[in-house]
Amino acid sequence: MDGISAYHLVIGAAIIIIASYLFNFIARKTNVPSVILLIGSGYLVKEMAGFSFQEEEWFLPLEILGIVGLILIVLEAALDLELRRKNFNLIAQSSLIALLSLFFNTFFLAIGIQYFIGNLDWLTSVIYAIPLSITSSAIVIPSITGLERNKREFLIYESTISDILGIMFFYLLVENLDTQGATMIGVNVLINIGGTLLLSVGLSYMMIFVFQKIRSDVKLFLFFAVLILFYAIGKLFHLSSLLMILVFGLVLENRLLFFRGILRKYLLEDKVINDLKDFKLLTRESSFVVRTFFFFILGLSITLAGVFTPQILWLTLYFLLGMYGFRWIIFKIVFRKNYFPQFFIAPRGLISILLFFAIPKEFRVNEFELGILLLSIVITSLFMAWALVHDKMGRIGRLKKFVIVRHAMVKGKKLVVHNSKKSDYFEKQQK
Repeated sequence: MDGISAYHLVIGAAIIIIASYLFNFIARKTNVPSVILLIGSGYLVKEMAGFSFQEEEWFLPLEILGIVGLILIVLEAALDLELRRKNFNLIAQSSLIALLSLFFNTFFLAIGIQYFIGNLDWLTSVIYAIPLSITSSAIVIPSITGLERNKREFLIYESTISDILGIMFFYLLVENLDTQGATMIGVNVLINIGGTLLLSVGLSYMMIFVFQKIRSDVKLFLFFAVLILFYAIGKLFHLSSLLMILVFGLVLENRLLFFRGILRKYLLEDKVINDLKDFKLLTRESSFVVRTFFFFILGLSITLAGVFTPQILWLTLYFLLGMYGFRWIIFKIVFRKNYFPQFFIAPRGLISILLFFAIPKEFRVNEFELGILLLSIVITSLFMAWALVHDKMGRIGRLKKFVIVRHAMVKGKKLVVHNSKKSDYFEKQQK
């Protein structure tokens, strides 16, 4: 980075954020995900400026952004989950599909990695497979605003739950690598999750009690800083810190469900509603910034020579065929019909990138190129874009047909009424 001043970096960051906003606008109009435009712009900047991406220079900033990004993604997802009775069936269906897809994709891809890449043990293959097995809610949720309500809600739940389960699965595996024996791993995981759940619920109640009492207008970043502090401390004590963020988001969003009986009188509902609205806005805005820089940096890191290699192309084809094949089977069993375009909406994105960079150094493999990550993100995003456009055109066609039929029916009624009036007139004349 010789010759680059702080002002150059500030100008560049501002331009990237402005471009990302414009890409979001283009995405809403064309259904082409903004992630593709961000990755492409990062690659073009690197090629035009002759920039050389050095991972060791970017490791610490990427690690910090990754930590903040994971917290934001899980928090944003949890704040969208409403635990209402009418949603239980939808949550159960989406959870089942997200869970089965995650485990099938992970082990199916791990087999492919061992076959196509070679020289990798089973554990390393699984660690590399998990990031690519997660559906990205960061891409899904902004892209499906035009869908029917029931389809939109299902995809929000599925992608959100896929994010949360995938992240937890990855970190529970990575953080228990030193444990000997499957039984001990299982016991450690259960103790870890149980202890973290109890601690998380207590901390969630405490944070809501305290922060609804704060009268200062400047408190939302304090709120977020406390969450980051709890997350980091939890990591140092080897707790499932993301579970803390998830539980806090669920308690905050579904507070009336958790604050019952004697606890209800301690809940200042009007105060919480106002603060929650601002907190959701802060979370979305911050998540937008993190997504922007991660996808742009991914574009900087791409080398096309590492994308179009035979082993990466075959591995990507193998993975996509298996993923969509299993997705078709499970959708056919669960829904039987009317599962378009949901079947094609399973993009990979920010979570995949964050977890890929979070793979421990001792498991890094030079032969495993970023190419499969890039190809998976681009191809699944293009499939999603095609399905959304096709669904939109289908709905427009059905709407036009309905309008034409309705117009014909109304016109026919007018004709009948007009003719009946004529017959009444002639009858009167005859009389």
